[in-house]
Amino acid sequence: MELKRKASMKKHLFVFLALLGLAACGDNHDYSPKPRGYYRIPFPKKEYREYVSNYPFTFMYPTYAVIEQDKNPARTKTLLNMHDLINMQFPQFNGTLHISYETITSKAVFDKLVEDARQFAFKHTVKATSIDQITIRNPERKVYGIYYAIDGNAASSAQFYLTDSVHHYFRGALYFNSEPRLDSIQPVLTFIKKDMDVMIKSFRWK
Repeated sequence: MELKRKASMKKHLFVFLALLGLAACGDNHDYSPKPRGYYRIPFPKKEYREYVSNYPFTFMYPTYAVIEQDKNPARTKTLLNMHDLINMQFPQFNGTLHISYETITSKAVFDKLVEDARQFAFKHTVKATSIDQITIRNPERKVYGIYYAIDGNAASSAQFYLTDSVHHYFRGALYFNSEPRLDSIQPVLTFIKKDMDVMIKSFRWK
């Protein structure tokens, strides 16, 4: 009796293991890999203050950003040879809006600055899926320019320049200090672009 019970247990164990093996080896067409996950990003409350300095312009910028002089000599040589370079840092987002200012001394200088801005934006064509040019026009404040919206995994996602067409030229370029992956930075990019929009709309010459 004891032998029959042991034999029955072995038989049931064999059947269970066989079924388990078939289940593990069988095709599971319902399987799909989990999508890439990203950390939830806490966004600060949007509050703004006025940028006041010795420069001939002012604008509103977010309280969670830090504006400082650019101390990188390499950038001075590569970025249009600008006389004045400042950075608007977004520490919590690992991003920087590089800002440049130049005094216009002639039409030739103005034309070169505008063309250089266009070339700097379109050098991202290799990685960008599209580059849209949006005209900026505020006759009351004598603020004119072009905003370049760069989509795709480009190093820079947004660039623009502002000018009065006679004396002043101001340029901004947004970069993140990480590998450009649009799917991961999109929420942050959307958040900062709203700040750039406030900055441009509030911009005025002194």
